Amino acid sequence: MPRSGPLPAALSLLLATAALLPGPAAAQNEPRINASEDVVIHVYGPAVTLQCNLTTSPSPLSASYWVKNGEEIPGTRKASNTTEYKILKPRAEESGEYLCVFLFSNSPVANATIEVRATPDITGHKRSENKNEGQEALMYCKSVGFPHPEWVWRKKVNGVFEDINNSSGRFFISNKDNYTELSITNLQINEDPGEYQCNATNQVGSVSVTTILRVRSHLAPLWPFLGILAEIVILVVIIVIYEKRKRPDEVPDDDEPAGPMKTNSTNNHKDKNLRQRNTN
Repeated sequence: MPRSGPLPAALSLLLATAALLPGPAAAQNEPRINASEDVVIHVYGPAVTLQCNLTTSPSPLSASYWVKNGEEIPGTRKASNTTEYKILKPRAEESGEYLCVFLFSNSPVANATIEVRATPDITGHKRSENKNEGQEALMYCKSVGFPHPEWVWRKKVNGVFEDINNSSGRFFISNKDNYTELSITNLQINEDPGEYQCNATNQVGSVSVTTILRVRSHLAPLWPFLGILAEIVILVVIIVIYEKRKRPDEVPDDDEPAGPMKTNSTNNHKDKNLRQRNTN
């Protein structure tokens, strides 16, 4: 009579795994979605249509809708096994991660993901930055486009843009998704002025923009006052010169008599003496 003992460990593991596998009925109830392939869009390119088709439904369908970058797209909700979303004007801001979502009455939500990719487009940056020596300069760039770009800052040196040399320890770069900042502390008038470039690059393409940094001297705030003071000094000098030319030193005229002029009182006195003689 054969011995009965514990089953081998390998056979026990095989039986346990078989018990956990879903049967044919369970596999048939899993939702299946046929979705469009990932797509790359280009500015001024043709319109793009994203499609999803629910081929297998585990329970009655309640609704379907589209999601972009985690937010539901308004106006896309409907009750249909087939759904599509059209991008009529392909632009970088239309790129992102799209999901077609299907809701069921008695089953978990099902979805499929479609990536719409595009070259980054820098939508905001400083054209110029004007600061005084010793202050801090802050330059930034922000973009749209998916996937999120890798950011690089460069400075023009001898006509060529080169990666920033932070040997002085005064340059600080902060990157987060579609945004980047470059700050420079304790500005030096002989080292820091110039053209700075931010570059955004992802798997689709690359784009760059430039910011001009100007650094003024410590005396820059005094320049308006010194200009006004100089104008006042020049005006005073002009007035003094003009007055001297208008009133030269007084010199007696040759036509005037050298002696004192006779007054009317003297003439009246002579007339009075002449009348007294005639009376006598």
